[in-house]
Parts: sequence; structure tokens; C-alpha cells
Amino acid sequence: MTRIHRLHCIIPPHLLDKLMRSDDSEVHQAAVATMLTTAALRGERTVRASLSGTAALAGGRRTVFDCRHGRSLPLAVHARSEDGPASGDESVNRAFDGLGATRDFYQALFHRNSIDGRGMRLDGYVHFSSHFNNAFWDGRQMVFGDGDGRIFTDFTGALDVIAHELTHGVTENTAGLEYHNQSGALNESVSDVFGTLVKQWSRKQTVEEADWLIGTEIFTPGIDADALRSMKEPGHAYDNALFGKDPQPDHMSRYVNLPDTEAGDSGGVHINSGIPNKAFYETARGIGGFAWEAPGLIWYESLRASSPDTQFQDFADTTYQKAGELFGAGGTEQLAVLAAWQEVGIQISGVPAGVARAQGLAAGRNGGAGRDEGVASLTKQVGALAAQVGGLAKDLAALKGR
Repeated sequence: MTRIHRLHCIIPPHLLDKLMRSDDSEVHQAAVATMLTTAALRGERTVRASLSGTAALAGGRRTVFDCRHGRSLPLAVHARSEDGPASGDESVNRAFDGLGATRDFYQALFHRNSIDGRGMRLDGYVHFSSHFNNAFWDGRQMVFGDGDGRIFTDFTGALDVIAHELTHGVTENTAGLEYHNQSGALNESVSDVFGTLVKQWSRKQTVEEADWLIGTEIFTPGIDADALRSMKEPGHAYDNALFGKDPQPDHMSRYVNLPDTEAGDSGGVHINSGIPNKAFYETARGIGGFAWEAPGLIWYESLRASSPDTQFQDFADTTYQKAGELFGAGGTEQLAVLAAWQEVGIQISGVPAGVARAQGLAAGRNGGAGRDEGVASLTKQVGALAAQVGGLAKDLAALKGR
């Protein structure tokens, strides 16, 4: 079977564009080289054959190759395999460990056999090109640049970046979300969600302990930026002269309409992903505990139930439905989902706007009695509305009887 594979890069076009405008010649040249190399790769890898039969036999086995600063993946040399010893190159070992952590996360929590669900082998390539300011998944393998040393450092150093890119493969093999406009922003958001969940799972961090930042480790110490994106506070990951201000919105009222072109980030997929990112964070905060448990399961099952053209509203409705199916209608989990989407300006279809308000859970977002009281209040609202609907149904039946 032939399948279209996109090149998914962790650094969004708007950041590379900012760097290309830099007055610093080294920063400018590295950004131009990265942009040109990325464009060439997109042209080369538009269509690839899906090797599902080979993947089924691999059992998620990892192999890492060293590009030795070349751009040809077939010429890369073998550096480490599943049964081999650790390498003397820390980039190789970090890539190897990141591939394994992501594979093990999906297996342990969702019983998923590697990225495609059929045991797909996991190949990683390090030291790609020279001063390459990116990392990408091309549908078959993960490739890491070393960074330019001025702005970005070695991209193998961020586990959430590795998990983010591999999750594009999960999405490709489940919902197949089209990579433009809202479906593309959902595609990016899902990768951020599971990228941060792999990091939190590996560190055993609770919702409150996690930083909810994507790619904190890829910047050099000299760069005044917290991360590429903040799921907790979209729009506040960075604000400096080099990058400008983080453009991510956290509410539908601030949705950014961009052209569905490469220059327009395919309709702003890396920008508008801030809205569903915020919804996931608010869901996790409303439930509390470990985000990879109930919130992660709700999002994973919702991804599996989605289709290529799923929009924000569709996905919100699905998460609400799945929360009810998995944990009970009107329960803490479903009410947290409801309130989270309301907080980013999306009302669940068929649910009256008065059933849940964001502030209903706000008092207990740190967990404990406050949150329980908020949930209890929302549960009473649901019960009251259900009683009203039941009363109206009885009245209607009586009228029909007459």
C-alpha cells in the first residue's frame, strides 16, 4: 500500500523565518541552511511506500545511525542496536533511550505495539547535516540535527521532542489527521500532549510537578526562552528580540487565520495548536494526579476515534464522549473535560452552556477538597437539568395522553 508521508519538524517555520532575518550572519546562515535542507527533504519524501510487512516483524527494535554531518541517510554508519552495547557518543545514547522511552510508554499504557501498532522498527539518525537547527520524523525514521551551538543545541537532548515527533507516526497510523488548518493544529497538539506525557511518565511527575513546556532543553543557555511552547500558558513560552513574542493563542477568540501554504505554516498548525494544548492541560489539572492516566487515555481513545478531517469541535465532542464511556457520565473526568473546552471557548455539542463553567473546577485546580466541591457542584447542576428534562418528558407524555 502506498501512503503519503509528511515531513514533521519540531521547529516551526515562523521561528526559522525570524532567525533568517537576524543581523547576526552566523545565525542567519544556519537558519537559511536549515530551511533549504528541510525544503529539499520535503521534496524527496513526499510519497513513500509503507513497509507494513517488515514493520510487523521488527518488534519495535531500535537502531541508531550516525550521519557524520552528511545529509544522506543511506550513507550513515551503524552506531547502536537493540542488543548492542552503549555508544561512546552521548547523542547516540540519548536518541536510543528516547526511542525506547516512547515505545515503552505506548506499550505500557495503551498496549500499542510500537508506533504503527504492528511492531514498526525504530530507526534514529544523529549528527544530520551541519549546524542543522531541527529534528524531524519523515514517516519512517527520526532524524536529529546538532543545532548551531548559538541558538539551538543537540536535539537528542529533549525527550519530549523525540516523543513529539514519534507521535506524528502514531497519529498517521490512527486518525491520519490532515496536516493543515484545524486538523493539522490537532495533529501538532496531539504530538505535544503525548510528548509531554512521555516526559512526565519517565520522571513520574504529577500534574502539579510537571513544567508543561515543550523543548526546554534544545535552547543554548544564552537564549532567553523557556521553551518552544507552553501547554499551561500558550503564548508565554518566549518573548525576546530574537524570536519576538510567542504567537500561540489560548482561546478560540484569538484563533490565528493564516494561509494554507508552507509559508503560512499550513494554516498555522504550530500556532493554533495552543488552543487544544490548553484544553488538555486544563483537563489534567481538573482531574489531578498523573496526567498520563485518565487524561492521557481519554485523548488516546479520542485520537483513535477521529478521522483525517476532524476539527476542534469534533475532537472536543469526542473527548467528552470518551470520558463518559471510560469513567462514567457526569463523573469527575467528564466534567473536567467539559470545563476545559469551555475555558478555551469551545462548548461541547448538545450540552447546555450552564452545565459547567470553568470556574466550577477552578477552586480545586490544585486538588483536594476544593476540587471535589467544584465537581460536586457541577454534578448537582447536571442532576438538576436531568430532573428538569425528565419532568418535561412526563408533561409531554401527559399531553399526548389527553
